Amino acid sequence: MRLTRPLLAVLTAAALLLTAAGCTARPGDAAAQPTGSTEHSLESGGISRDYRVYRPAGARAGAALVVVLHGGYGSGAQAERAYGWNEQADSDGFVVAYPDGLARAWNTEGGDCCGPAERRSVDDVAFISAMVAAITNDHGIDPSRVYLTGMSNGGIMAYTLTCRTTLFAAVAPVAATQLADCPTPAPVSVLHIHGTADEAVRYDGGPGDNTSTVIDGPPVPELHNQWRRHNGCPDPTTTTAGPVTTSRATCPADREVTLITIDGAGHQWPGADRTPMRERLLGTDPPSTALNATATIAQFFTQHHR
Repeated sequence: MRLTRPLLAVLTAAALLLTAAGCTARPGDAAAQPTGSTEHSLESGGISRDYRVYRPAGARAGAALVVVLHGGYGSGAQAERAYGWNEQADSDGFVVAYPDGLARAWNTEGGDCCGPAERRSVDDVAFISAMVAAITNDHGIDPSRVYLTGMSNGGIMAYTLTCRTTLFAAVAPVAATQLADCPTPAPVSVLHIHGTADEAVRYDGGPGDNTSTVIDGPPVPELHNQWRRHNGCPDPTTTTAGPVTTSRATCPADREVTLITIDGAGHQWPGADRTPMRERLLGTDPPSTALNATATIAQFFTQHHR
C-alpha cells in the first residue's frame, strides 16, 4: 500500500515514539543511546523498513545528522563499510544514518527508477522522513543540521527528497542526476560530485549504460545551473586543480551551489576503498583517487545550517 502525503505527518509523529530495536533508552534521551553501529526498524506504508545508525563516542546532544543513501544493488551496511562516513563521524562528532532501500533500490518518483521500489510505488520520501524524525528525537539531533548524501540511485533519491521535503540544510549527490519533477523546491545548499567518464549516469546527459535501469537525466552542468536558479545564485567561480574542476556559486542566505567535476572518473564514490569483486560482478568502476568525496562533503556540510 502506498502511503499518501497527507498521512506523512501522522507517520512522522508516530516515528517519534519508536526506539531502537532491543534498546531500552527513552525517546529523546540522547545520552542513553548506544555508541557505535546499531540496527533499527520502523513501519512505513505497511512495510517494515530497516536502517542503521552510527553514533560516535564524541557525539553530544545537538549533534548533526548525515543521512547516507546507498546506490542500486547496495545496502545500508554496504554504504557504511564502503564510504568512510563512520571514520569521518568519529573525527567530527556527527551521527550517521544508513537506511535500506526496498530490494536494494529507491523509488525516485521519476524516470522509471528503480527496480521493485519503483514498480511497487514505495513511498521512500515518507520512510526517510520518518527515520529522520525518529533519529532526531532519540539522539537529540539539531534539526537545523540535518544533511543528505547518496551514491547513484541513492544520489537520485537525494534530489527527490530535496524536491519533496524541507528536512535538509544541504545535500550532496554523487554520480547521480535528478529524475523527479521539481518545479519549486525550497532553497538548499547543493554539492554535486560527478566524473566525466561515468557511463551509468552520463555527465553529458542522455541514457546511461546500465544493465537493469536506463538512467536518462539532464546534463550535469545544466542540473547545476537549475539549482543555482532555484537558490537565486549568481554565476559560479570555476577553479581547476589537476583532474578536479570546482564550479562554486555563493548564494543568498549563506547558501552555496557547487559542482565538482572529476575528469576521467567513472561511476564510483571518489576516495572509497577498492572492492575488486564487486567491480567484477557489477561492472562498476574503480574509485577515483583524485578526491576524497566523504571528507569534501563533510566539510561542505559543516559550512551550512538550515
